[in-house]
Amino acid sequence: QVQLVESGGGLVQPGGSLRLSCAASVSIVSIYSMAWYRQAPGKQRELVAAIAPGGTTTNYVDSVKGRFTIARDNAKNTVYLQMNSLKPEDTAVYYCNKRSPPLIPWGQGTQVTVSS
Repeated sequence: QVQLVESGGGLVQPGGSLRLSCAASVSIVSIYSMAWYRQAPGKQRELVAAIAPGGTTTNYVDSVKGRFTIARDNAKNTVYLQMNSLKPEDTAVYYCNKRSPPLIPWGQGTQVTVSS
C-alpha cells in the first residue's frame, strides 16, 4: 500500500517561510499529478496547489498565488511546498495526495501554525 509522509511544518511568525516535504513510499510522484491540501480547524480540506507529472504545469488556489510554490523531485518520490510570506490564515494541517481520485489513504499531515 502506498504511504505518504508529510514533514516540515512548525510554528512561524507572520511573514515567515516554511518548506514542506511529502515523501511517497513508491514511485507515484512521476506518474500522477500531485497536490498539497490543507485543513484548518472547523473547515473542510481544500486543495492548495497542484503539479503535473512533468512538473511544468502548476495550479494554485487564489489565496496562495505568488506566495507558495509547489515542486517535485521524481527521483526522490517527493513533492515540496515552499511557503513564503505566511499569514495567520495559512494555519492548518497540510497534506499531500494525488490531485484526482482515487486518492491514496491520507498521511498524518504536518501542522503549520502562523502566529506572532
